[in-house]
Parts: sequence; C-alpha cells; structure tokens
Amino acid sequence: MNWITDYVPPKIKSFFQRREMPENLWHKCDSCGQMLFHRDLAEALNVCTSCGHHMAITPRDRFRALFDHGAFAEIAVPEPLADPLHFRDEKRYTDRMKDARRKTGEHEAMLVAKGNIFGLTTICAGQDFSFMGGSMGMHVGNALLAAADAAVAARAPLVVFTAAGGARMQEGILSLMQMPRTTIAVAQLRDAGLPFVVVLTNPTTGGVTASYAMLGDVHIAEPDALICFAGPRVIEQTIRETLPEGFQRSEYLLDHGMIDRVVKRGEMREELGRILRLLMGLPPAVHGELPPPPAGGKPAAAAAQAGTSGPAAPAGGPAPKPEAL
Repeated sequence: MNWITDYVPPKIKSFFQRREMPENLWHKCDSCGQMLFHRDLAEALNVCTSCGHHMAITPRDRFRALFDHGAFAEIAVPEPLADPLHFRDEKRYTDRMKDARRKTGEHEAMLVAKGNIFGLTTICAGQDFSFMGGSMGMHVGNALLAAADAAVAARAPLVVFTAAGGARMQEGILSLMQMPRTTIAVAQLRDAGLPFVVVLTNPTTGGVTASYAMLGDVHIAEPDALICFAGPRVIEQTIRETLPEGFQRSEYLLDHGMIDRVVKRGEMREELGRILRLLMGLPPAVHGELPPPPAGGKPAAAAAQAGTSGPAAPAGGPAPKPEAL
C-alpha cells in the first residue's frame, strides 16, 4: 500500500458522498404539513406561507418585529424565590427550570420590554409558551407588576401578548395568588388613565384567561388561537355533548362578542399603532414612515434604554404634538 491507495480513494469517496443536512433548515407546518425553509418562515414571523397557520413565536422575535427599527430595552423583573415549595415530581422543580432556561435561552416565561411603536413609547410584555408552557408563576406576576409600574412611570400604554397553559403547578397556591396580583396591576393602569391592550395568542388558557388576559380595554387575537379557561375536551367530557366546530377559537369568540378583533401577525404592528395612538389621543401615524433610527451607532436595545422613545401623553394635560412619522 502506498500514499496513492491510502489517500486518493477516500478523498474521491468523500467528494461524492452525500453530506448530512442540518435538521433545523426545514420546518413542517402543524396544520397543512407543508415543509417551509427556515429563512422564509422567519421572514413571515412564523406564519405558514402556504395555509396561513400561526405557529409559536418567541417574545423576543415578536418585539423585534413590533418596535420601531427593532429597538427595545428589557425591563428588569424582581426575582422570586427559586423553589418556595421544594416541589418534586419526576424531576425537581429547580432541574425543570434549568432545562427550560437551557432550551429557550430565556430566564423565565415572560419578557418585559420598552420601545416605540410608530414613535409612541409603549411597554410590552410577552409570554413564551416554550418555557414550561408559558405557565403563570410568581415571576409572571412580578413581570406584570413591573410592566404596569413602568407604564405608569412613562405615561405609556401597556400591551400584553398572552400564551399560557395556565398556572404553574410547581408553585401551588402561590401561582394562583398571581391572579389577584395581576388584576391589581391592571387596576394601576386604570387609575392612571392608561390603555391596557391584550393580544391573545395560541393557546391562552387557565388562570391567565381568568385574570389579566380578559381585563383589557381592547382584546385582539391572532387567527385560530385557542382561548379558554377549561379546554374543549374537558367541557365535552363534563357535559357529554359535542361542541360546535371552532368552539373557543378566535373567530368563534369574535362572533360571540368576547373579543374585539382578529388580526394576522403580519398586520399586528400597524393595527396596534392605530389603536394605541387613538387611545392616547394622538393623531394617526403617517403610513409607511418611521422616525429615524437611533443615532451614534448604538445597539438597538441600548438606544432604547438611552431614551429614544417617542412622546407620551402627560398626566392631566393634552397630548404633545407627535413628530412626523
């Protein structure tokens, strides 16, 4: 054997050998089964380009598409006790939290941010269903209170994107206590005369639906989102009757007066911009125009933190004249 037989045949074989394709290049639509290229899916904000099915999206990706120039600053949330009940089932609660943080890259199930929507300073909070089902624990209660405090301090509206399977069982009664706590957060906004808009995404269920998700001044839902307290299977087993088609979905709730609008994800930014400016007593933004991006080459989040947010209505006085957008 010489170097030719040792080197040339393996080289030729590797040249013609089929290369492994990364698993995350294509995603299968849960509704129609269409295979979607990951870049096309990301550009469509995780909406199927074939059937229009709205897949899950992280709060961080949602905020990048929602705020002007993708600029936003995260708002700090007080850290609750790590494992107040020392809960354990198949795994310890602390181990489940570590797994969820490693999987999602996020610290908890809700992200709170401040930014501009068509020049209007806005506080947004978004739940991440991939983090333990977006379950409402003490951190989510703290996050809603922090978001309400930030909105009152900035005289800005609050928008919450809900996506949850309900309360977090590992925190027991402490998770259920977040229902009245978040109701108090909404009451703070009411007392301050500030708008509270809820965007219901798939799924929004359990104690989240029974508290802040249904306390908005305006309720918007994404298409075909499941919105309920108890799921349709539980109801069917309880009443022993077949439920109407589309029961507890966005369109059904719209037809029965439970929500105000059903808006596609790609149109959400413009819809929220119109509604928020209307509720804040501001004239509509000029369509298709935005304020200039942050100057000085600052990163998006840093620029938002530095105070690039647009005007908000002052307490007890007329709204300032907005900049041309």
